[in-house]
Amino acid sequence: MKKTNLTMGICFGFFLFCALSMGNRIYLVLATIIFLAWLFSFLSVRLAEKTVEVSNALSGQTVNRGEVVSMEIAVSHKGFLPIAPIALNMRATSNTPAGVIYLTKLGKRRQRVTHQFVADHVGAMFPGVESYVVSDVFGFFKRVHTPELQGQELLVLPVPFDVEPLTFAAGDMGVETMKRAMEDPSSPSDFRAYQQGDPLKRIHWKMSARKREIIVRQFEEPALPDALVMLDTSPPHLSADAQPESAAFLQDALLETAASVVSCQIREDNSVRLPLVGDRPMEYSSHMGLSVLLTELARCTFNETERFERVLMMQMGELRKTGAVVIITTRLSSEVVDLIVRMKRLGPNVRLYYVTFRTDNPDRIAMVGRLQQAGVEVNYVTPQGAE
Repeated sequence: MKKTNLTMGICFGFFLFCALSMGNRIYLVLATIIFLAWLFSFLSVRLAEKTVEVSNALSGQTVNRGEVVSMEIAVSHKGFLPIAPIALNMRATSNTPAGVIYLTKLGKRRQRVTHQFVADHVGAMFPGVESYVVSDVFGFFKRVHTPELQGQELLVLPVPFDVEPLTFAAGDMGVETMKRAMEDPSSPSDFRAYQQGDPLKRIHWKMSARKREIIVRQFEEPALPDALVMLDTSPPHLSADAQPESAAFLQDALLETAASVVSCQIREDNSVRLPLVGDRPMEYSSHMGLSVLLTELARCTFNETERFERVLMMQMGELRKTGAVVIITTRLSSEVVDLIVRMKRLGPNVRLYYVTFRTDNPDRIAMVGRLQQAGVEVNYVTPQGAE
């Protein structure tokens, strides 16, 4: 823009100087044309930029990873002079790279476009218009503005996949043990009137005869051992030759593995808890429902500064009442291996999900072998994306 204005300014000055010095009307006409074009460009941009309105709306606020998201963008202005197509600078997120959308319908005061993109990565983000550019048809002036948009959050949820159900340590009560305890006639916790669907073996015949109504035994449900899922929310471990975008694929794999393990436990009617640390610390338990977990995982930021080894040590004291432990991480160091082996020795069954692009690292293979010798179940998870 500066170069164009400088060139036209020199031309205007040259023609005006020639017109005044030589008295030639042709040079005066040329200088006048340049001045009028300049004035027209300035007025068209000033009138339009004061009245431009930009809005964007998403097709949905919550989507699963891999789904296509549509964004409706509407732009209008009340200027009566024509302007160049307005350029929209799109905000960069983990799913939408920074780009420019040109509204190509020159002269239209109102235009609506549809911008589509694939939600490739899990997370909470605010895609939309970062800024817009108003310019004239001659290219003399260009003004950049930031729209006054509140922003619409897009929540991309992790997609669970199939995993093997967890097995609890020997001696823990399972579902069958719980059912037998609830049907033990020698240990009722209370009595109540018969309801449609109660099994006949729960009827207390002597009390029913005495009260002249059908009375059934009511049993207290024993607590099942729970499963503890520990997710590493520190920045994912990357190899020296890894690309920067590999971190997003590792985060997706971590979150979806955690969602898969919890989802499987819920289907098996087993209690499960998952403590989350970071910007939104909480301890999820299965009674909250799977939708709550998916939402919390989508908001996980992976900026936890506390080492995962310390997080593992903090949970050591609660393993006596835990039937199974699941550890999901991208880092496998000698210290992490030592802590996992200690967990296994405390009694619960331990399963490790090691998220990595490379499964042929000799050092990691030796550590995995040590864990397997200690009785730890090790599973590799390869992210969906090239390193």
